[in-house]
Amino acid sequence: MFLQQIINGLTIGSTYALVTIGFNMVYGVLELTNFAHSSFYMLGAYISLFTMTSLIGRVTPMGFFVGLICSIVITGCLGAFMDKVALEPIRKRNGDAITALLSTVGIQTAINNSVLLIFGTVPVEYPDVFQLGKFYIGENTVVQRIQVAIFILAIVLMIVLSLLVYKTKLGAGMRAISQNSTAAKIMGVDVNKVITITFFIGTAVAAISGSMMGLYYQRVDTTMGSSVGLKSFAAAVLGGMGSVPGAMFGGFVIGIAETLFAAYVNSSFRDAVAFVILMVVLIIKPSGLFGQKSINKV
Repeated sequence: MFLQQIINGLTIGSTYALVTIGFNMVYGVLELTNFAHSSFYMLGAYISLFTMTSLIGRVTPMGFFVGLICSIVITGCLGAFMDKVALEPIRKRNGDAITALLSTVGIQTAINNSVLLIFGTVPVEYPDVFQLGKFYIGENTVVQRIQVAIFILAIVLMIVLSLLVYKTKLGAGMRAISQNSTAAKIMGVDVNKVITITFFIGTAVAAISGSMMGLYYQRVDTTMGSSVGLKSFAAAVLGGMGSVPGAMFGGFVIGIAETLFAAYVNSSFRDAVAFVILMVVLIIKPSGLFGQKSINKV
């Protein structure tokens, strides 16, 4: 029973981790809380489903991959477009962080209502195109192979994005902007270009997560981004805002904690677990487990 809950928690935690990674990448560069991020997670799931079932009409593994690629490209481009249209003008006129944050709230509302208008409020079935089946550990622990696939995907993406941030020229630009955007610009970094690419990558990762969760739960709905967004924020704070490995660790901890609480305490209050952890972390270690304390120089 315990092992079964750990496996379920790792699967859910993989979702939170994937969403949090993209969220943390944007925060790491701009120190901006992007409230629209969870809406891109939901939108990515709908785009991959619509592409697979309606545009190409192939409910097959190949159809899923085509839908996933379309979802990544379209969602990533929309994320970059959001930065160019809504956030870059704010940066150019030296607007404050609150203005940018409220802009992301407005974009979140626009995306949510657009999805409601196009796809309706009724949950939609997401076909299990792979039918990977399951296997057993011992007598009572059931592991679905799609759970293993989601977990491995989360680990691979964490490694790839960590290498991107810490081992590439683009990643050096991201880190330079996060420390001092003015100095980075003087040193030849195209600040707006790097930020736009960061938004593309972050929202594309959210689209991957949304599509995989649609495949896992075999359904998508217009509310799927709400709770995931809030829990991913809690995971980001726990792991350390701006840290890619911290996002992964925080997601896993939140997923396992709420699954164990639902199994052994009360499933009605499982959503509260993430926020209790959030409050504890903010009181004990506000910078998170993998975060760094900010230094304000005067």
